[in-house]
Amino acid sequence: MFVSHWKIVIAAGLFLTASAQAQNQTEQLAYCSYVMEQAQAQRNLLRTPTAFGGFTQPETGLPLQILGGASLGLSSFRKSGLTMAVARQNCELYKAATAAEQNVQYAIPSLERDALRNRLTLLDQASRSLGSLMEKTSKMVEAQNATRLMLFNLQTTRIKLEADRASTQSKISVIYVPSLSDKPLKDLVAQKQHGEVNEQRAIDKLNRQNNWDVALSVGVHQQVNPVAYGPQPYGAVSVNYNLASRWINKHLDRAADSFNEWKNVQEGDVARNSEVLKQQLVDGIAAQEAKLKSLQEETAEIDKNLRQIGEPDTSAGFDFHNQLTAARLLLQIEEGDATFRLAQLRDYLARNY
Repeated sequence: MFVSHWKIVIAAGLFLTASAQAQNQTEQLAYCSYVMEQAQAQRNLLRTPTAFGGFTQPETGLPLQILGGASLGLSSFRKSGLTMAVARQNCELYKAATAAEQNVQYAIPSLERDALRNRLTLLDQASRSLGSLMEKTSKMVEAQNATRLMLFNLQTTRIKLEADRASTQSKISVIYVPSLSDKPLKDLVAQKQHGEVNEQRAIDKLNRQNNWDVALSVGVHQQVNPVAYGPQPYGAVSVNYNLASRWINKHLDRAADSFNEWKNVQEGDVARNSEVLKQQLVDGIAAQEAKLKSLQEETAEIDKNLRQIGEPDTSAGFDFHNQLTAARLLLQIEEGDATFRLAQLRDYLARNY
């Protein structure tokens, strides 16, 4: 029954992991689809010639003319391709930012979940050891070599273990951790920052196209009244250049640099949150080291008393031995928990920073 229960738990965990991965992929695909569709609409608008028609009178006294044709700017055609490049960079940045943000956000919950699962293992080991001790004490009670109070003290310890187990399982059940990238956090943050740089460069190139344009217009015109000749073709080329282009481009370059500096210090940005997480890990390591040292000192004191007692040959000695052993079992849980947490914090810090 116990094995079947854990099979169900493991299967449920695998299902939730697969669901989380599918959800992440679905979200990213949905966002990228939205961005690309918007970019494609803008691309088609920019690279398609604009049709026009109307009436004109070149000079006062000349006959009225009707004209029609199409116009296309070289700058607009260039923008159509750059617009798609911006959209692709935006999509890649979203993927990188999402992965980095999730790893930062769920780092502590992920570590806590693993530590709680390890605590369940420690509780199982302590329960088995306590069970053996209770069985031995029960036999001594039956042989009238021990009192029921001695057995009750062990039962009290078992109640504490079961309460601890229930509390640990409850804590695990409320921790949600989606599927996280297995890449080191420093690489994910660097990838996200690189994506921001690429996006800003793409936007910079797109904005620079506003400084100039070469437009080609072709069409026909026809004198309206009196009607003379037939429709006559015409063509025109116009060149536009912004005289402030040099200074505009400098400001665009500075804007890109300022954007990167802002992202590095922005509260809530993944790069800043990554540094906050690093400090939390360092503080957590210091706390666990202090806790482990204290637990080890207490365990050493109990071990000293157990060595002094040796194999008890009196009821009082056996009772004291049981109390020390039960206390040591509880300390082993806490010591094992602190040891595991300290190891995983050090490992996570080494792998991700």
